[in-house]
Amino acid sequence: MSNSRIIATGMVPFKRRSESPVDLLAARAIRDLFDSSGIDRLLVQEAYVGTSKGGSLIGQRAMRYAGLATGMPVFNVENACASSAVAFHLANRAIEDERIDAALIVGVDRLSDLGKGALPVQETEWDGRAGVTNPVVYAMRATRYMHDTGATVEDLARVSVKSRYFADLNPYAQMSGITTVGEVLASAPVADPLTLFQCSAKSDGATAVLLVSDRLARKLGRSGPRVRASEVRSGSFSSAARDITHPDITTRAATAAYEASALAPSDLDAVELHDAFSIAELLYTEELGLVGHGGAAELLARGGTSDLSSSAGAVVNTSGGLLGRGHPIGATGLAQIIELTLQLTGRAGARQREDARAALAHVTGGGASGFDNGACAVTVLTKD
Repeated sequence: MSNSRIIATGMVPFKRRSESPVDLLAARAIRDLFDSSGIDRLLVQEAYVGTSKGGSLIGQRAMRYAGLATGMPVFNVENACASSAVAFHLANRAIEDERIDAALIVGVDRLSDLGKGALPVQETEWDGRAGVTNPVVYAMRATRYMHDTGATVEDLARVSVKSRYFADLNPYAQMSGITTVGEVLASAPVADPLTLFQCSAKSDGATAVLLVSDRLARKLGRSGPRVRASEVRSGSFSSAARDITHPDITTRAATAAYEASALAPSDLDAVELHDAFSIAELLYTEELGLVGHGGAAELLARGGTSDLSSSAGAVVNTSGGLLGRGHPIGATGLAQIIELTLQLTGRAGARQREDARAALAHVTGGGASGFDNGACAVTVLTKD
């Protein structure tokens, strides 16, 4: 049984463009956490800061503006989209090892600084140099998946419709206003069959979580979701052809998380998964074991991943996901964990899953030529 709990969270609304520089953006999320919880910030013994584009010493710079430049260890973590989830994993390990009792985890990025278009690639990435950017990769996955399963472009569009519906209920989400299958398909083409509404938006945003030991939680008289599993896996390199509809890294990380938590997919009430593109939700719904291969589109179409009633299976991406909430790379992993914290503490408002008791967050980190993905973090939380 894990001995770590989430007792406070902080977040700033995700936006297309923030008025704050990246270090001040992170500090705003930290201040929101302590102002809303009333917890003494000097309880923090270590800080873990996840970012992909935040620059050198982002953690120290943020702590300066948050009033936490106390000389404590600050660890800056970069693992693309999985950055803050990996930072959470490292903080949890420090508490599990009984080395510390309180860790502050922060995720932040300000992607508006990068301008329009796909994210830039490293010069050593031969796929990227050939034009195989993330939209292209996921478009190929979508085409193959539709060929293999009989899924349609309308099935892909339904993912975005669901994401926008939940995002409209989330005051921290970048996208507002619901949409329709027709509007999704009519939006600007990006990489066939994917249209603009099926691609996550670049965002500016920041998130913060306070993770403490059971011992400190009891001392403070605080409660919160328990961390039942936190697993991280890296991509495996191969020059051979891969089945791009079966992202192996997710399977490996999820299998380890289920084993560590002693829970099964059928035990989950809420899931936040990495839907950077519409096809990703279908693939990861299957890879996480919520439904068999080829069954995700039908599950979505009959409302199986949007049903908030206690008699349903796991509801997926009540935050709006990356497609609706936005995707400030370094902040995304913690945003998922914060959404599940709200679900497990009954504070998710109109998007609350009834009687939520177990939840899973899944995020993958970037891509590199020859890898299935760069990194994957899976976190399992329970109400107690």
